[in-house]
Amino acid sequence: MAPFAHARVNLDTIASNARLLREIAGGTPLMGVVKADGYGHGMLPVARALITGGATWLGTALIKEGLELRRGGITVPVLSWIVPPGEAVGDAIEADIDLGVSDRAVLDAVISEARRLGRVARVQLKADTGLNRGGVAVSDWESVVEIAARAEEEGVLKVSGVWSHFACADEPGHPSIRAQLDVFDQALVLVEKAGLTPEVRHIANSAALLTVPEARYDLVRGGIASYGLCPIPGLDVPGLRPAMTLESRIALTKRVPEGSGVSYGHRYVTDRETTLAVVPLGYADGVPRAATNKGPVFVGGRRRTIAGTVCMDQFVVDVEDDAVEAGEYAVLFGDPAESPGVPTAEEWAEVLDTIPYEIVTRIGTRVPREYVGGH
Repeated sequence: MAPFAHARVNLDTIASNARLLREIAGGTPLMGVVKADGYGHGMLPVARALITGGATWLGTALIKEGLELRRGGITVPVLSWIVPPGEAVGDAIEADIDLGVSDRAVLDAVISEARRLGRVARVQLKADTGLNRGGVAVSDWESVVEIAARAEEEGVLKVSGVWSHFACADEPGHPSIRAQLDVFDQALVLVEKAGLTPEVRHIANSAALLTVPEARYDLVRGGIASYGLCPIPGLDVPGLRPAMTLESRIALTKRVPEGSGVSYGHRYVTDRETTLAVVPLGYADGVPRAATNKGPVFVGGRRRTIAGTVCMDQFVVDVEDDAVEAGEYAVLFGDPAESPGVPTAEEWAEVLDTIPYEIVTRIGTRVPREYVGGH
């Protein structure tokens, strides 16, 4: 039996977005970021689509994600950058996955495993240029670089990259952008002084890729923009199109009189006799409970708003006197260029005071992903 709800992902759109991002970046090579199950779109299908679109690198947060790519037959260079203590560093080395190094302890662990395996480990040293999250602190950078250089001379390590991450690239003109670029350039000077010759230097995420040309270096990272969502509110990027459509068939409709309370807590009360449509998606599926009386939905040929509390498995829409029936589709978000009038994930983010990343990545496993294109 076909599921009532699904997230439809257009792989051709993802490939097209990748080509567009490379064009915007002036041909700078593109890393397609596929962490968090491809931002909720499905990591392996998305990875293949990004490669079709010209991505020559893939990025993941976790080693297990990188290993899944390798098991799926993906052979392009992969960088996995969060390496907590006890992670499967040896498995990553054997799978030829580049490891992000953010502190001395990770570097020591990688070197130790490379010696044990008799393999050359590929690492990318991450400089903390001002985000103050992951990355080697400025005060430790020179010593970490020197240790890496000695390990490279020994033949157990290859420093394949040097990279960093912006704090405020989604705020064009923010003074921290220039400040971080300056720190990054200083970090690169120390790398060169140590005799290291990394293959790639990169700091540009989606926001910087789109708005900070001087941040492109040798590689740009297409994260949320690869999926057709803009990281900078209000920025128009012609040709960038959302790849995911979240929709569900309506489970039932019913007429109710004026003054009827709807859903838990009766946080919505009808002001006339009306028709209610029940949509079987809820917060267990990734529809935020905060969308109560706020979330936009396209039903019966026009925009509506969720009526009442979003429940674990369902929500309600007031469709007034329109001829909406069970079995018809309600679209939560999608691509307006494909289906005029449907909301976007960016609109959901604006309504809920969050970012589109959260909207698409939180869609749960009860909602199957269906793929079009990519053949």
